[in-house]
Order: sequence, then C-alpha cells, then structure tokens
Amino acid sequence: MTARRQARAGTGLRRAAWAAAALVAAGLTGGAAGAQGLKQYDSSGKAFWKSPPPDWFLGDETSAQKGLAPPANPALPASDEELADNLKAVKLPAGFTISVYASGVPEARQMAIGDKGTLFVGSFGATNVYAIVDQGGKKVVKTILKGLNMPTGLAYRDGALYVVAIDKIFRYDNIEANLDKPPEPVVVYDDMPSYVPHGWKYLTFDKDGWVYVPFGPPFNIGNPPSSVSQVRRVDLKTGAAEIVALGVRNSVGGDIDPRTGRYWFTENARDWMSDDIPSDKLNMISKVVEHFGYPYCHQGDMPDPKFAQGRTCAEFTPPVAKLGAHVAPLGMKFYTGSSFPAEYKNNIFIAEHGSWNRHKYQGGRIERVIVDPDGKNAKMETFASGWLKGDRDYTGRPADILVAPDGALLVADDWAGAIYRIAYTK
Repeated sequence: MTARRQARAGTGLRRAAWAAAALVAAGLTGGAAGAQGLKQYDSSGKAFWKSPPPDWFLGDETSAQKGLAPPANPALPASDEELADNLKAVKLPAGFTISVYASGVPEARQMAIGDKGTLFVGSFGATNVYAIVDQGGKKVVKTILKGLNMPTGLAYRDGALYVVAIDKIFRYDNIEANLDKPPEPVVVYDDMPSYVPHGWKYLTFDKDGWVYVPFGPPFNIGNPPSSVSQVRRVDLKTGAAEIVALGVRNSVGGDIDPRTGRYWFTENARDWMSDDIPSDKLNMISKVVEHFGYPYCHQGDMPDPKFAQGRTCAEFTPPVAKLGAHVAPLGMKFYTGSSFPAEYKNNIFIAEHGSWNRHKYQGGRIERVIVDPDGKNAKMETFASGWLKGDRDYTGRPADILVAPDGALLVADDWAGAIYRIAYTK
C-alpha cells in the first residue's frame, strides 16, 4: 500500500469516528425507520442547532440508498507520476490539451489571479490558502495562510486578497508583495452564521466592486433559518449587504455574465430521494429578489414530497439548465479569453465535483454550456472527462474553473491536490 493510500485509509477512519459522534450529538431519532437501521435526524431540537451533524449525514436515509456516504478524500496530494498517468485518461475536444499546472495543492478549491500573475488557491478541510508563483519556469506552491475555517472561497481585487472562512470575510492588503509574511487580516464582513455544514462559500466580484456570496442551509432538506438558503450581494468597503436570491440550497460557484452583468450560479440539489432525482441546476438572477424553490420545489418542476407544504413549482424561478442528478456542480466561469475558437466565447464552463449519494457515480468532469444572455436555448455538452473510473473510483474531482490571462482554462482538483491547465493548440 502506498503512503498516499495509507493516509487516505487513516483519514477515512477518523472521519467515520467523528461522524458517529456527531450523529449522537445532533439528536438523531429512531422510530420505524430506526428499527430498520436507517439514519434519521431531527432539526427541530436545540441539540441539532448547537451541533449540526456532518453534511453527508444530513438527510433521512432510504432503504434504496442505505449506506451511501462520500468517499474519504485522499490525505496526501497525488504525486507527479500519478497525475501524469491520470491525465492520459482525460478526454477533450480536438485541438485541446491538458497538463499539470501545479501539484502539491491539498484540497484545492476556488482560485484567483493577482496583478503580478500569482495564482491564489483556497482549500476545503486543509485550512490553508496557497500562492502559486513562477520561479525560473517552475511553479512553486507556497502555503501563505494556515489554520482558517474552511477557506474555500477567495477573490482578488485592487491589490488585496479576500478570503471567506465560514462566518468572516478577511482582506489581506498588498498581498503579492508580502507572500512570505502576509499582513494581518482586516475583517470586512461578518454578518454570517457559523454553521459549518454547507457553510463553505464562494466569492464573485461584480463590476461595481460588490461581491456575491451564497449561504447554504446546515442540512440536506428542511425549513431553513432566515439567515441562510440565499445569495447576498455585499459591499466590502462599507459592509452594506442586500439579499438578491432566496430558495437556494447549496451553491459553491458563480460568475458574472460579461454580456449582461447578471449573476449566474450553480446549485447542488437535495440528497436522499433516489439515484436519479432531483437534478442539480444552473441558475441566473434576472431580478431582485427571486426565489429558486428550496425547500419546496426541486429542479424547477418537482415538489418536495415532505416540504412542498402546499406550494407549487410555478411560484418559483426555474433553472436555466438541469445538469443531472448528484453531479455536484461547483466552480463555474464564463469564457472571456481569446485563445479558444470563437464559438467558445461567453460559454460557461462548470466543474462537476461528482456524486456520492448515488450507487453509480456521475460527474467528475467539466461541462460546457452554450446559452443566450437571457437564459434561453441552453445547450450542454461534456468538455473534459476521464477522472471517474468504473462506477465509483475517482482519480480527480474538478472543483473550480478560472480563465488564465493567456486564455487557457485552469482547473482546481481538490481530490488529487492539483491545478491543471487546458489550452487550445490546433
């Protein structure tokens, strides 16, 4: 067994023990389903809100899906040899190539590029923020921030790096001149709940310098607290904020349409219904304040069997596109570069992290969406695939997309701990 596999096994055991303890703390109930050995939870009690269980248990198991749980992320990044072998299986359209931009980036999530070309990368459970710099033609990964609370989301603007860590957004001024000794952070926004489940976030600046921030509810399905299940638009200079969307379950990706200035975002649908429903979504905010259906309606046309509560799907904004069940769409970007063929201009690229609440996984790929500025005539096709082998074996899980200054696409992979570069060479 390799060191990476041994570390991965150890991580799985630790997470299993942590999850078991959390199930007790969260007030999980028995009843008829409990007699069958199915997990249940009760979010109506004080114990749940004091200590919500880990996200992957936040749903009542069904007999059909009993025992499903997310695969344990490898504790160590893939080696250069493993990455080279993995990328041999990646399929791309003719004329495109993929290569390793940087390796050794544990649990890589959202990316941002500084004025001097530094690639900043957040992380999921690793608690780190990384800076990737070029030294003599070689990409060097520096861990510039440590010990943050799931700093998945970050953005760069006017010389400063912004990092969101569950319930605070920090600003690090003049960051590229201080990579080896970052300045003390300034808290620029903290009107945010501290729930960790679905509390990891993604940052997207608009042309006015306000940032879009999604807020997920701390469970699979239920009536959410008023502070979550929404998207806010925040002025990080003043702390002013406005709610721009409601009824959003779990969004960890978004971008501004260069054609209209509107905010588009991916959304992960609920779990524990079946392998094939409901579909994850691509949404667009066309007016303030739209409601996208959660928890009453899923995928635009499917009332929740328990939480519809007399509401109809016609009351809510439907998705621009249904992406498929349990594909887990995360980071997304409009293609604004000039090195790809002309037909790719303003297309959307979506990083699909891939399934866990499904017997046969799907996702683990990059999807391309061609769509009109008004959200009509959406067409979707797979742009890059090959990180999913067989029914349930990941070699990589795309987590974010970024358009590089040279027009190439950068892809963050939090499973393999790497950044890839996709370029057009024909």
